[in-house]
Amino acid sequence: MERRASFFSVIIIMLLSILSGCGSNNEAANDQAQAEEESIQVENSNEEVDEEDVESRVITHEMGDTTITGTPTNVVVLEFSFVDALASLGISPIGIADDGDEERIIGPIAEKISDYTSVGARKEPSLEVIASLQPDLIIADLNRHKDSYEELSEIAPTIVLSSLSANYEENVESFPIIAEALGATELADERTTDHNELLAELKSKVPSDESRTFLPAVVTDTGFHAHSSTSYTGSLLETLGLKNAIQGEGVEDATNKIDLETLVEHNPDIIFLMTGDEETIISEWEENPLWEEISAVKNDQVYKVDQNEWSRFRGLIAAELIVQDTIDLLYEN
Repeated sequence: MERRASFFSVIIIMLLSILSGCGSNNEAANDQAQAEEESIQVENSNEEVDEEDVESRVITHEMGDTTITGTPTNVVVLEFSFVDALASLGISPIGIADDGDEERIIGPIAEKISDYTSVGARKEPSLEVIASLQPDLIIADLNRHKDSYEELSEIAPTIVLSSLSANYEENVESFPIIAEALGATELADERTTDHNELLAELKSKVPSDESRTFLPAVVTDTGFHAHSSTSYTGSLLETLGLKNAIQGEGVEDATNKIDLETLVEHNPDIIFLMTGDEETIISEWEENPLWEEISAVKNDQVYKVDQNEWSRFRGLIAAELIVQDTIDLLYEN
């Protein structure tokens, strides 16, 4: 009898142990399921936060409004002034419309950017090459690219600004727009402050009684293209207190091809010849007695300057170089 009772006691204990184990397993399974569910909720929550952190902003430009999300890293620029702007912000474009000539990227800017892919001529860049670079931002010029805006926008978000037809002040005004598109507004503010301070310092070196007139001009073998007070270079030098010999009234007066007789009529005291190494029409004009009648020629105030730096780039860095060149040539030589 006692042996039977012991047998039943053992059975009961074994059954209780089995039931207890099942309960523990169920609890463990439930705990694991709950942990997995909480993990999924956390991941979903993080994804929502990440999406909120990706900033979207609307950039207003010459062709309307463009929405840009996040910080563009693959930027294609279709004018040299935009290369200048990116270099001023410490950003390297992946594609540049450099007219198929990397030598057009002036040294101080080339030093600030990495290797890039040429997308062809500024006047007519290759849409196929641009698309192959998979850009997340394209910066185009109003004068050259407004007719291609829709096609460019199909490739990537595109902003269009005035560069080729813009004077110095208008080009400076484009800088913060580019910076906003790149998510670099604070850096642009600092860079603009530095720029203004440098130009003010250089301007202080111009004598207060400076009254001479100047005239910058792009010269080629076929013509003398005068840059008036409404051109980029002309308007920049007027901020120093100098006076352009040709006072323009608008974009249409910014640059004009003039002959020797017209140049004699304007009679600038200083001439800046923006050119490369090629032979120019000046060689022909020097054989004409009229050339000697110009005040700048009489007083040995005709200077050859780099066309890429003085005419093509039209940005903060280029402006600083132009003004420094001017001070050096006129007052420190």
